[in-house]
Amino acid sequence: MKLRLDQYPSAIAQASQHVNELEQNIAEVRYHIARLEGNADMVVAFEAALKNDNQRKARRFEVLQVNNEYQRAIDALNRSTTEKANAFAHLERLRNEFSVAKLEARFAIAQQLSGLESRELVGL
Repeated sequence: MKLRLDQYPSAIAQASQHVNELEQNIAEVRYHIARLEGNADMVVAFEAALKNDNQRKARRFEVLQVNNEYQRAIDALNRSTTEKANAFAHLERLRNEFSVAKLEARFAIAQQLSGLESRELVGL
């Protein structure tokens, strides 16, 4: 659907706001993931049986893999990131369409003006 020239600024603003909302959502999900990872680190830190860093990393991975909330958060982050990329592509498309619409309007005005000038030369 092609918008009128005067509709593009508000459509671009709405699309930009949607991208910003998705960025906020992504930040919240990342914060939640960091909290869950911090909890996993705390669990691993108090396991005396783990002798070295590789064992601690492996145990941390195990703790996170069995955490359904962590898996849901990772899935939500992936979905939100994809949605943001699509929203950003939509925003860029609107910006480009607006640029093209402005150029088309300028071209139409130039054609009208050149038509008037040629009529004046002919004497109409």
